[in-house]
Amino acid sequence: MPLDSAYLPHLIAVTWFVICWVGYTRYAQHKGRTTPCLASVLHLYREDWMRRMLLRDNRIADANVIGNLERNASFFASSTLIILAGILTVLGASDRAVSLLADLPFVQAVSREMSEAKLLCLGVVFVYAFFTFSWCMRQYNFAAVLVGSAPMVGERHVTEQERKAFAERTARVISMAANQFNYGLRAYYFGMATLAWFISPWFFIAVTTGVVLVLHRREFHSDVLDVMVYTPTPTAEPAKEKSE
Repeated sequence: MPLDSAYLPHLIAVTWFVICWVGYTRYAQHKGRTTPCLASVLHLYREDWMRRMLLRDNRIADANVIGNLERNASFFASSTLIILAGILTVLGASDRAVSLLADLPFVQAVSREMSEAKLLCLGVVFVYAFFTFSWCMRQYNFAAVLVGSAPMVGERHVTEQERKAFAERTARVISMAANQFNYGLRAYYFGMATLAWFISPWFFIAVTTGVVLVLHRREFHSDVLDVMVYTPTPTAEPAKEKSE
């Protein structure tokens, strides 16, 4: 019984962590369908981007933008591998890691098994991040192929309806890649929250809740979102003087 009571706070913290991560992901997907958010607004801009691309003969700039987006995902994928290598190194020297953590202030003393479990959970988070970033890279590759296969301006056999469908399809692929990139960034956010678990399970719960609030604020109520959805109000025409 004492063993169960000692591990109960950690079990509660992990359960809350999973609920917050999975629950917020589902909530953001559902709310984004009816409420303006970064993902939905950016998708509209991508559709405008693809429609305008079809009106240009020179599409080097469009290909460069796709390449820059892919390089961002590649950077995070490489960084995730470095983080995973560090976690595996710490797992290989768990005794020294436990003694080092015990010397840090505010850190709750736990057994070696619990410390290894925390490191494994942290590793799982960043393994998920690596898979999302690598899939994001592949999807940007698909988008680059679509941009390369876009119909030219002078192709008469391509109808306007086909051009519109192509623009929507390509924008959708780019948005799917961007969503995977967003999932990877969320994994980093929740990975940072997992570090709070080494201090205390209750602190872990508090930080996880804070991460959800930060994500919600940035995706649904950020200043940059207000700028992107801003529509200028038409100015009233000056009143004309009545002729006598």
